[in-house]
Amino acid sequence: MGEHDPKEELIETIFRNGSITVVGILLAFSLGFVTHWAANPMPWGLYDLLAVVPIVVGIALQMRALSSLLNVSSLRRPLYERANRIFMSGLILTACGVGLAILLDVLEMSANGTMPVA
Repeated sequence: MGEHDPKEELIETIFRNGSITVVGILLAFSLGFVTHWAANPMPWGLYDLLAVVPIVVGIALQMRALSSLLNVSSLRRPLYERANRIFMSGLILTACGVGLAILLDVLEMSANGTMPVA
């Protein structure tokens, strides 16, 4: 990498560090959900791929964003903003996959008559 333009806008290190913390925590929650869901006693079916694919792609994007933010070059505003966009894309995909996973589990339980009664 060459030197950056001294006039290029940089972000504060503390601000970037806060972003790294948020990304790391949300990534841990995403990985925790996958671990918990994988341990679910309900059998997996092909339809579960509807949820697994966005979750896995979303987690991969979150990891990529974390990796980018850990690089010192992410102090440059364009790189920092790009990492944030990648993270938000990953977070949205993961959230959609989690929503689908919950919906699929509810549908499976209602079809099997195993829904808990309130």
